[in-house]
Amino acid sequence: MSEYSGKRAVVIGGTHGMGLGVVEDLVAGGARVLLTGRNEKNLEEARGRLGPDVHVVRADAADRADTEALAEIVGSALGGIDFLHVNVGTSEFSPFTEVTEESYDRMFAVNTKGAFFTVQRLLPLVADGGSIVFTTSVTNVTGSPGMSVYTGTKAAVLGFSRVLASELLPRGIRVNSVAPGFVDTPSMGVSGLTEETRAEFMRVGDEATPMGRHGTVAEVARAVLFLGFGATFTSGAEIPVDGGLGLGLSTSL
Repeated sequence: MSEYSGKRAVVIGGTHGMGLGVVEDLVAGGARVLLTGRNEKNLEEARGRLGPDVHVVRADAADRADTEALAEIVGSALGGIDFLHVNVGTSEFSPFTEVTEESYDRMFAVNTKGAFFTVQRLLPLVADGGSIVFTTSVTNVTGSPGMSVYTGTKAAVLGFSRVLASELLPRGIRVNSVAPGFVDTPSMGVSGLTEETRAEFMRVGDEATPMGRHGTVAEVARAVLFLGFGATFTSGAEIPVDGGLGLGLSTSL
């Protein structure tokens, strides 16, 4: 029997990068999977890559109508959820004094409000004894310059994930979070990066990370799925997958 055979999994934000890595591991393990995304190009590429047995659904986490429709689609396609991974997030660099209200609202609409109400709407479909894993960020502890709003959005997600963990104890549903550092994904988690900017971002990240390198999608996926299925006595935790970045160390030490 495959590792996830018979399991029903939903990955919010699963068309590329870390979310897609989680989806591919779930599929390889025999799970029935539904994933969401909002970029049509990424959606089409995911359909071609994953094949017809994976449900690929266009849904914008910041759009309440999409969230309502998603619950109906999940119920029809899977009947319920054993594992829910909430991997939504967008970030924009800006010094604190230069943050615009529009940028602030965009990030909170997706990263925080979107994550919150997506889970609220899907929660009746999550089976007793199931699990939920959020993607937060190492910026929750690093205080990285230019990331004030993004950090606020992810700190909020961590906060309500811990309250949710407490509230769902009677149903045996575990709720945890994974906090990535610099991970090699197409966007590096930042909107509008050029190839040159991405290369520089990775160079800076490698220098800042005590392990001296960026993480891989596979490394993040393993942590997500460990919390989702293997960590059966763990709830309310945030696991860093950051090469030691959250320790505040330097590669020169």
